[in-house]
Amino acid sequence: MVERNDIGLTELRRGVLVLATLSRLRAPQYGYSLKQALAEGGMPVEEGTLYPLLRRLESQGLLVSHWNTEHAPPRRYYQLSPEGERTLAALTAAWRDQVRVMDGFLSEGTAR
Repeated sequence: MVERNDIGLTELRRGVLVLATLSRLRAPQYGYSLKQALAEGGMPVEEGTLYPLLRRLESQGLLVSHWNTEHAPPRRYYQLSPEGERTLAALTAAWRDQVRVMDGFLSEGTAR
């Protein structure tokens, strides 16, 4: 049985995964290195979640990718597109605004 807290955490995490992913792709990374970077930053993600997300972000024009076949094994590298850079800046600003709002909401309960 899934606990209600697990559902809330899953939804919260899903909402920030795009921002976390875009923030790690300012420089080119292949899927596994991105997975490691996210985990090291405190946001582990399963391959079954990450790779579909990368494909979706690329289809939305936020990422560009290329294959590097110079080393074995060949790896597909992802990086922000110019539109992805603009989107990252906009999402970062929105995130910071939401953090301020939520800090206000959450501190109301402790200020009494």
